[in-house]
Amino acid sequence: MTTLLVRNATVLATMDEVRREIPGGGFFARDGWIERVGPSAELPETADEILDLAGHVVIPGLINTHHHFYQTLTRAIAQDAALFPWLQTLYPIWARLTPDDIRVSTQVALLEMALAGCTTSSDHLYLFPNGSRLEDEIEPAKDLGMRFHAARGSMSLGESAGGLPPDSVVDTEEAILADSQRVIEAFHDPAPGAMTRVVLAPCSPFSVTRDLMRESAVLAREYGVTLHTHLAETIDEERFCVEMFGMPPLPYAEEVGWTGDDVWFAHMVHPGVGGIKWMARHGCGVAHCPASNMRLGSGIAPVVGYRAAGVNVGLGVD
Repeated sequence: MTTLLVRNATVLATMDEVRREIPGGGFFARDGWIERVGPSAELPETADEILDLAGHVVIPGLINTHHHFYQTLTRAIAQDAALFPWLQTLYPIWARLTPDDIRVSTQVALLEMALAGCTTSSDHLYLFPNGSRLEDEIEPAKDLGMRFHAARGSMSLGESAGGLPPDSVVDTEEAILADSQRVIEAFHDPAPGAMTRVVLAPCSPFSVTRDLMRESAVLAREYGVTLHTHLAETIDEERFCVEMFGMPPLPYAEEVGWTGDDVWFAHMVHPGVGGIKWMARHGCGVAHCPASNMRLGSGIAPVVGYRAAGVNVGLGVD
């Protein structure tokens, strides 16, 4: 077993129920788990590693609940476009990404977050061009020591079938489900405090078939992993769902089995009438992405309403 002692911080912010801030504070951890927090004089005096953080503020690590690492390489493009035109501009560029590009973008994104105090991140990788695989993100995250929830995304509804993405960046349902099962079995660690977990994350209603949404939910629950997708991000998406599936995004999610506390949705800017109560009733969570919502002009998510209703809300840097 290994131990860590952090002491003498100018202030340690606990973020507990009463928001304690401890001058001269620190903590004692064993095998990655914090056992004691308090004034430095009240902590053990010895440990395998001791950090004197005089002149520093210590806060809990931040958690990023939605991201697309590979997009760090193209974020200067189409800066004045709304979501659908933005995606249509970038899909052909993303189709040329290589496994090395995925690895480099993962390193860039994780290092940026680490410098900002983030210690846990999810990432939604939903296209796998030119032999790219989910481990092209998992392996760099392990090397950097970031706790990582790798969301195995997917797109199966190409333009020829009425979807938004070009056929060149979508895969068959059979291939997606087979690889989803492979990465869960190879990389998912269900243990408390695990450094690597796998999430199943079909991309969005406008890029994934109804069958893939259903089958992904079945597979996720068979293996006990969580589910993630974009939902209710824009008014265009709502129109698409009504035209394609005959119903708005939230009823569609319910029809395909995407409800419960093992589900969290990205953006959720336009939940519709009764949508906040729907989220609370079904126990689904929200990844709130304010920077993305502003850049794309998607709108302002009703975060205050979500929180007042008891919906779990996390922040995403997407």
